[in-house]
Amino acid sequence: MFIFYVNGRFVEENEAKISVFDLGFSRGYGVFELLRTYNHKPFFLREHLRRLFRSARLIGLRHNYSLDELEKIIIRTLNKNLSYSGDFNIRVILTGGNSTDFITPTKPNLFVIITPFRGLSRILYNRGIKIITHQTERVLPQAKTLIYTEAVKLLRLAKKRGAHEVLLVDKKGKISECTTSNFFAVIDGVLVTPKLGNILPGITRQIVIKLAHRLKIPVIERDIYISEVKTFQECFITATNKEILPVVKIDNFLIVNSKAGKIIEILSKGFKNLAMKLCK
Repeated sequence: MFIFYVNGRFVEENEAKISVFDLGFSRGYGVFELLRTYNHKPFFLREHLRRLFRSARLIGLRHNYSLDELEKIIIRTLNKNLSYSGDFNIRVILTGGNSTDFITPTKPNLFVIITPFRGLSRILYNRGIKIITHQTERVLPQAKTLIYTEAVKLLRLAKKRGAHEVLLVDKKGKISECTTSNFFAVIDGVLVTPKLGNILPGITRQIVIKLAHRLKIPVIERDIYISEVKTFQECFITATNKEILPVVKIDNFLIVNSKAGKIIEILSKGFKNLAMKLCK
């Protein structure tokens, strides 16, 4: 039985409650972060919390938490769950509070939810995955909000089509991101990823960019168009719970016959080494 943090109290998971008046529940008004542990230690915790605060500012969600205070709450919550032998997912959810008129924010509600980390099958990393494209644009993509209606719908569609993710493309054919991941491609030996602006600033995305610079892999953040797919030598997606996941097929176009790709292999090795070094 895992222990959660709910508004100043540590409770067993089956006792964690949320009011029907909570604006996150009734209106989707709230922000969240998902991070994971390696060796029971949170990976890039402060970076995730900075993004949480940035997301809150973007949607006008006011709170009185400091980064240090929230970091201590998360560490305390983790320490109450160390009897579990595996690694964890950590979800931090901040909502607009309980609102009797279902629209006016009040004192925010804070939840820290600890669950077992369930990694993807190694087969997917060895073989690579298929993703499909869909024309849509997220509302306020720079913020990690609770509004995931489109993602839930599209991931169900992907599953029906034998795919694992959906690559979002705007009306002009410009690639932004996937429903729950950032996107990278290798074009002419250069690592290319959509620039910030209309995408979520992924933590894993930023780690990969810094790793590439450190490993002398050229990187460009620029607009990428779906019409360029035939020039992709390699491509992959990144996310907290996916790390670096190779993509071998986009819609019906085969990028490569397998996940084999020099840049993906170099970055994946570098990412693993970094995680082990920071979370000894």
